Amino acid sequence: MATEDRRVEALHACAILDTAPHPAFDCLTRAAALALRAPIALVSLLDTDRQWFKSVMGLPVRETPRSISFCNHTIGGFDPLIVEDTLEDPRFAQNPLVTGAPYIRFYAGVPLIDPEGFALGTLCILDYKPRTLSPDEICLLESLADGVMHAIAAHVQGLEIRRLTRKLDTLIHVEEHAGGLLRAG
Repeated sequence: MATEDRRVEALHACAILDTAPHPAFDCLTRAAALALRAPIALVSLLDTDRQWFKSVMGLPVRETPRSISFCNHTIGGFDPLIVEDTLEDPRFAQNPLVTGAPYIRFYAGVPLIDPEGFALGTLCILDYKPRTLSPDEICLLESLADGVMHAIAAHVQGLEIRRLTRKLDTLIHVEEHAGGLLRAG
């Protein structure tokens, strides 16, 4: 199986795509936006053909086509991707998100790496003007991305707990039913 197929499979295994907003994720995007003075902050998850936002601050959309996603470039490695001026970067200068609304001029994203080493998406900030980040600001963004991965892990653990609880409830029900039959017989 190709690495991209395995990465998408790992993302789908988290069962987080198209779930409702959650305060754990929204707190982290809000912290990124406030601490780094960015008008836009996203927890972005990259599916096969789309970029879906688990949390979004500063944009009115919940997803974009993956083909125009800045984050698509970020998940190719383990390091942050910083684009100080999108108009000066040949990868992005003709991107419709740069040449048209919302007119993105700055991007900083950190890949969200799962325990198997797959980049599920990014925590990123965007701005309408070119800018730079200090090493401390990049470190802060990386720390917040770690927090996003902990929130994803908590989501997955919560699903597993609910699955095991249902299984236990079924076993208890079967045992109670069987016990009643034995007492009646």
